Amino acid sequence: MKLGLFTPVFGKLTFPEMLAKVRSLEKIDALELGTGAWPGHDHVDVEALLGDSSRAAEYQRMIADAGLIISALSCHGNPLHPDAATAQCYDDVFRKTVRLAERLKVSTVVTFSGCPGDSDQARHPNWVTTPWPPEFLEVLDWQWEKKAIPYWSEATGFARDHGVKIALEAHPGFLVYNVETALRLREAAGNNLGVNFDPSHFFWQGVDVPAAIRSLGPSIFHVHAKDVSLDRQNVAINGVIDTKSYRRLSERS
Repeated sequence: MKLGLFTPVFGKLTFPEMLAKVRSLEKIDALELGTGAWPGHDHVDVEALLGDSSRAAEYQRMIADAGLIISALSCHGNPLHPDAATAQCYDDVFRKTVRLAERLKVSTVVTFSGCPGDSDQARHPNWVTTPWPPEFLEVLDWQWEKKAIPYWSEATGFARDHGVKIALEAHPGFLVYNVETALRLREAAGNNLGVNFDPSHFFWQGVDVPAAIRSLGPSIFHVHAKDVSLDRQNVAINGVIDTKSYRRLSERS
């Protein structure tokens, strides 16, 4: 196992500055590089590296000279977004990231499963959290059968053709947010699709993290680690499904 760092945390640094900073940190051996969508691409010029093999080789050399490896390329987005143009943008970033991973000999691409709307006429994603009233189950079935499974079955094949695995970060707000949903999509799309395991997203849902790890087993392709806490007083009053802004931290569960 290698301990790594997600480079968007140093997004204000240039690529050489970021490498120097990471090299100065003890026990950091790997980089997870953002290639676009929500993580941004501060340290990766995706188009340039795809268009020039010599530039890609120099990029790899600089990372190796810093004593580091690339653990994954990350392009967290929502390719199932109900707005077609928005979904296409996220899909384009994903496919370019897969191609870049192949070029850089990186085995894993990290992203989100995404979340559709409630119909083809929807404008915004719709994350279903309850089975009643019964129309919510109709929406959920439609999201899985008509959107998620077809998209990710094709996308998984695309990644496999390029020698790359897909690690979906299970995250509330998207169709894949826990063990059950992760394994459901993996079973439908194929074993080339797995999980970027971030226990922070599981912990606040009340999931037993070691039990989740045992259940996911070989489907865990990559791991995140970050802090999360529950405000017991707020949880006691409002539960854990909390849509208040992160700016209102003291009021959140």
